[in-house]
Amino acid sequence: MKLLMVIASDEVSELVSFYIKPLGCDLIRYRYVIKAMDNLDEIQADAIIISASDFPRHWKTLLQFTQCMAHRVSKPVCPMILLRGDYFPLEEAAKAVYMGIAALLDERLDRPSDIDTLRRVIQSLAPAAANKRDLRRFGFLLVNPVNDRLVTGEVRGVSEVQLSFYPFSSMWDIPLNTVLEECSLRAGTAVFSPRCVFIRHGRVVLLRFLSFPAGEGAMFAAYLRA
Repeated sequence: MKLLMVIASDEVSELVSFYIKPLGCDLIRYRYVIKAMDNLDEIQADAIIISASDFPRHWKTLLQFTQCMAHRVSKPVCPMILLRGDYFPLEEAAKAVYMGIAALLDERLDRPSDIDTLRRVIQSLAPAAANKRDLRRFGFLLVNPVNDRLVTGEVRGVSEVQLSFYPFSSMWDIPLNTVLEECSLRAGTAVFSPRCVFIRHGRVVLLRFLSFPAGEGAMFAAYLRA
């Protein structure tokens, strides 16, 4: 399981790591919110832990950003745990609950109840992390229509209507809304040949399925549901 920590304080970061590492988590730490946001697509974290004491305004920005990203690619929202400092008004706590924070904990973690909550939330994410690893059953490649070169990479998300893809070579030369005629999608042991449209640039690009050859669309949908 991969956890992103957005914490400026070394002391708080080490404390959180002390309680989480025994759970078998891979920890990635950023000291700045903007840099973490720039790399969210690439990190593919299963959860985020952010300090409201270090970032009293930007934790809301990061939460809304992750929610928008999830909505854009039709994926579950990455859960966020908020660490509060000595001063955290009741109205801020109410906002955190309303906005969908998974847990609100004292950053000192000096109460057994807070430690138990932290561990319980992290452990509850294990099934979702395992499902993410199931993306290894999928493979995808395409021919860049601009230069006729083969583009390989990793599937980062897939549904019946679209696919997010981390290409190993640049796709910035492909204009948005370009139809990609030569694509190959592996799902388990089956290989499909969808037509796709290119709808988002980035480290992780987004493609929408336009059509499948006769019968393949139903087979692919059945595989996903299974």
